[in-house]
Amino acid sequence: MPTARKEKTPPGRNRREGTPPGEKKLPGRATDSAKPQMMNEPKSPFPPQHQEKPGIEGRLRPRPEYQAPFYKGSGKLDGKVALITGGDSGIGRAVAVLFAREGANVAIVYLKEEQEDAEETRRAVEKEGMRCKLIPGDVRQSRFCQDAVNRTIEDFGQLDILINNAAYQNAQETVEELSEAQWDNTFRTNIYGYFYMVKAAMPHLKQGSAIINTGSITGLEGSKQLLDYSATKGAIHAFTKSLAQNLVEKGIRVNCIAPGPVWTPLNPTDNKPPQKVAEFGSDVPYKRPAQPEEIAPAYVFFASDADSSYITGEVLTLLGGETTAA
Repeated sequence: MPTARKEKTPPGRNRREGTPPGEKKLPGRATDSAKPQMMNEPKSPFPPQHQEKPGIEGRLRPRPEYQAPFYKGSGKLDGKVALITGGDSGIGRAVAVLFAREGANVAIVYLKEEQEDAEETRRAVEKEGMRCKLIPGDVRQSRFCQDAVNRTIEDFGQLDILINNAAYQNAQETVEELSEAQWDNTFRTNIYGYFYMVKAAMPHLKQGSAIINTGSITGLEGSKQLLDYSATKGAIHAFTKSLAQNLVEKGIRVNCIAPGPVWTPLNPTDNKPPQKVAEFGSDVPYKRPAQPEEIAPAYVFFASDADSSYITGEVLTLLGGETTAA
């Protein structure tokens, strides 16, 4: 008589159930399984709010959704290691969680002021049974980017996926109000940081590796109050396409996700009135911003060789029903 097949735990995975004594519990989530995910997400308007930069995700109301309860992992990234900049919160946190659910260990880069958020991301990754290394620092500094890659290699012995996601945004009403200092800071964070991370990662990436950059709809359509931010996002799109051409013979794929409005700490820390924050994302057909958990599966798609082996140099727009930039 045949014996029942015992399910194996993927390599490196040791799923923990519950919350160990003394450890903070992750935020709960109420969902209606009878409704599609798009109907379960928080609706605009949100409470008026403002935070000082860089912002803490745990203080946003409502809290951004990142746990993706409807997403079931299938081992697409088993044995992989990913390094995610801006991985403490927002899109980066949601990507870290889904990568872990697919079997990858992750290292996340974040500013030291964001330690509170980074610790929650680590708990969420460990709940998925994978490891998460925390690397505080500033991607504007090329030496730090090299150190972040070195520390990832020291801990995990490899690097397979690079996610460039860290960003700085600060709206200004007029070009006269946009200072040279802000222009420089935005470019150093949003595009220099991407370049520095790629340069540092290249000696360790190999055939089958993936680089995924975070762009924006503003890089395609522009934004009158985000002159510097939208310019960097356009540069990221061009950098993605050029780098994809440069690395195709090495078997390294390079792609970009360009979302519309997404509810992250970037929004309440922006230079705009709290009431404008409350209405963020209400002008798209979905009448709300995306939640990070709705964007993260696209990163899994581009990271997974099984899903996107024939795709490189693409800029994928996720716009909540808008079609003009697709």
